[in-house]
Amino acid sequence: MSVYTEVGRDDLIAFLGDYDLGELQDYQGISAGIENTNYFVTTTQGEFVLTLFEQHDFSELAYFLDVMTFFYQQAIPSAHPAADRQGQYLKTLSGKPAALVHRLAGKTVDSVATIGQCAAIGDMLAQMHLVGQKFASRRPSTRGPDWRQQMASGLIPHLEPALAELLKTELEFQKNYAELDLPWGVTHSDLFRDNALFEGDKLSGIIDFYYACDEYLLYDLAVAVNDWCVAENGLLDMGHYQALMQAYLSRRPLTMAEKDNWNLVLRAAALRFWLSRLQDQLFPREGEITQIKNPDAFLKILRQHQSQPMPIDGISTH
Repeated sequence: MSVYTEVGRDDLIAFLGDYDLGELQDYQGISAGIENTNYFVTTTQGEFVLTLFEQHDFSELAYFLDVMTFFYQQAIPSAHPAADRQGQYLKTLSGKPAALVHRLAGKTVDSVATIGQCAAIGDMLAQMHLVGQKFASRRPSTRGPDWRQQMASGLIPHLEPALAELLKTELEFQKNYAELDLPWGVTHSDLFRDNALFEGDKLSGIIDFYYACDEYLLYDLAVAVNDWCVAENGLLDMGHYQALMQAYLSRRPLTMAEKDNWNLVLRAAALRFWLSRLQDQLFPREGEITQIKNPDAFLKILRQHQSQPMPIDGISTH
């Protein structure tokens, strides 16, 4: 979340006029995250998050809002969109597609996660993967192997030789990713610490479903591990890893193929965010409030997976 498009107070008041949500009291831009413009909006009837979509058009966005509504209806604690008087979730504001989402209680995890928070995320992600099998709509990933290859090709000329060679070697290692025979379904695909809300160790909500897509369920798990289980030294911590994995596996055991490909998928997830952060660093977008995250964090994790595969067998689920 960032602010690329400024919203004037009068424009926001007019926008809210289509809803039965009371009168505007306050609003402010949100600096966390990267992709879209976001504001906290407070009305006389509640608190909301306003999102203006910078990367998606109207034809794509109904899927994301349907995913959010689906998980909410399945008792997953997730942000859900507010409908206007015509029952519409998606509108236009400042020339961009826009949606209001009910703001959930709790705060994002800004520093190293606790063991309890890792366990809560592992448990909830498994629940999402199980109930998600009932979700009927389909959407291919926009950050899959083709995107990784294309992004790498554009970035390699801008990298120092050693990093360029590492990237080429990693792409070769992952070349058969699309052909893996792994369970798949609707995934969050971006379940980072800034996309979950906690009150202490209690998970109060999952937010920001705007990378949701059909992917390997194992990839969704890998994305979570690569962020939630990181210690202060920037490397994955075994205690946090064990907590998240135990909670997940107690609800959804992995197939043999998933176990065999765990290291590859962890590396694919690390590569995806290393590449996107490199792109943001080398070719930043303009905005009033923007946040560019350090790509070296995921390079460090990728190198850890290359040299020291995380164990998958022997994790107790009791």
